[in-house]
Amino acid sequence: MAGIVVALALIPEAIAFSIIAGVDPMVGLYASFCIAVIIAFVGGRPGMISAATGAMALLMVPLVRDHGVNYLLAATILTGVLQIIFGIFKVAKIMKFIPRAVMIGFVNALAILIFMAQVPHFVGISTMTYIFVAVTLAIVYIIPRFFKAIPAPLIALVVLTATAIFSGFDLRTVGDLGAIQRTLPSFFLPDVPFTFETLQIIFPYALALTIVGLLESLLTASIVDDMTGTEGDKNKEARGQGIANFITGFFGGMASCAMIGQSVINVKSGGRGRLSSLVAGVFLMFLIIVLGNVVVQIPMAVLVGIMIMVSIGTFDWSSFKYMKNAPKTDVVVMLATVIIVVATHDLSKGVFAGVVLSALFFVAKVSTIKIETKVENNLTRFHVKGPLFFASVDGFVKHFDFSRQNEKIIIDFTDTQIWDDSAVGAIDKVMIKLAENQNDVTIHGLNPASQRLIDKLAIHNDPNAKLSAH
Repeated sequence: MAGIVVALALIPEAIAFSIIAGVDPMVGLYASFCIAVIIAFVGGRPGMISAATGAMALLMVPLVRDHGVNYLLAATILTGVLQIIFGIFKVAKIMKFIPRAVMIGFVNALAILIFMAQVPHFVGISTMTYIFVAVTLAIVYIIPRFFKAIPAPLIALVVLTATAIFSGFDLRTVGDLGAIQRTLPSFFLPDVPFTFETLQIIFPYALALTIVGLLESLLTASIVDDMTGTEGDKNKEARGQGIANFITGFFGGMASCAMIGQSVINVKSGGRGRLSSLVAGVFLMFLIIVLGNVVVQIPMAVLVGIMIMVSIGTFDWSSFKYMKNAPKTDVVVMLATVIIVVATHDLSKGVFAGVVLSALFFVAKVSTIKIETKVENNLTRFHVKGPLFFASVDGFVKHFDFSRQNEKIIIDFTDTQIWDDSAVGAIDKVMIKLAENQNDVTIHGLNPASQRLIDKLAIHNDPNAKLSAH
């Protein structure tokens, strides 16, 4: 039953995303059918729904406009190949580099985008539209308190669609989005020249679709993991997305990926396994072929109400408390991710910006190095604390007074890790300059990794400059 609800919610989304991409509505519908069915068997995250998405559709616009739908299908096939390769090389490892602040921003931005996508379908249309949206929301929130055997969104769809059909209310319907052909997809090769020139045209788009598709799928998989308290195989999911897109390209569908909105609907309706995804795809085609005349009469206001519920459920409301208690840098990262995704409608740009911003804040935070100076008779000991790398070398070098003469100096690295060539270069500079004034300089406390790095990269050759890892 969860799959049935998802299938009904997929139709307007698939049609809308097809219109965004500039292709026939059936391209999105065929894609949603093929992807949902195939991923049910080869995916790595049970309970997650994959179909045509807005993030992918936006990337297709220039390719369809300049070269046509056949090049899009060829790009979809190549996207599948690239995703399979990424999955084989365990692309899921990159997930550990995405901070929690970026994840929260990603989820909140998607919730906002889901809501914004509904606004044109109910704002300023008619009073009856507002009433149907309100009644839909009332049903999906109130019914589950008393009755859970049938998903509340399914009850809202059936009851309110029947009400709209028999009452004759003037409401916009699914059919107003585009024509639906009641035919199954058929196998065919994209009508493009099999040349290097074609590859040059489609490869940049296929690579972009691959990255965005995997990014959205892996992030959605993590969200479903959290919602269900289970762990999916994300590398298998990456390969599964590739297999699904590869096959879909031969059946007239556009490249697709996981959908957070429909995945939330599925999980909240009780769909936790592969059956719900399979039913969503199969029932989608059943709706189109057998019940096509009824589907086109589903009021958009009902689907809008369900998607508003999804956006409310997707938004991480605890993020307001998070903003109050979390470090300010994490709050900035989260807000930057939300703003960029919402402004560009491009998930990859927002997540990339969030990761880069997090990295910069992290570097700034750990680049502070402390040096304690202790003088005993003619012996001066510098105790260095903190990581020594490209961002902290300036503070390290500036601490030393190179006018010292004829002193015994120990630089103690017991509480320091030397990370890169910049750090070794800074140590070289300090030792050579101190040694020029007849100081006896000794390095103390290097751990084995730091010692190896210095042995490989150090260039000082002054006989008064000595290295020892006592």
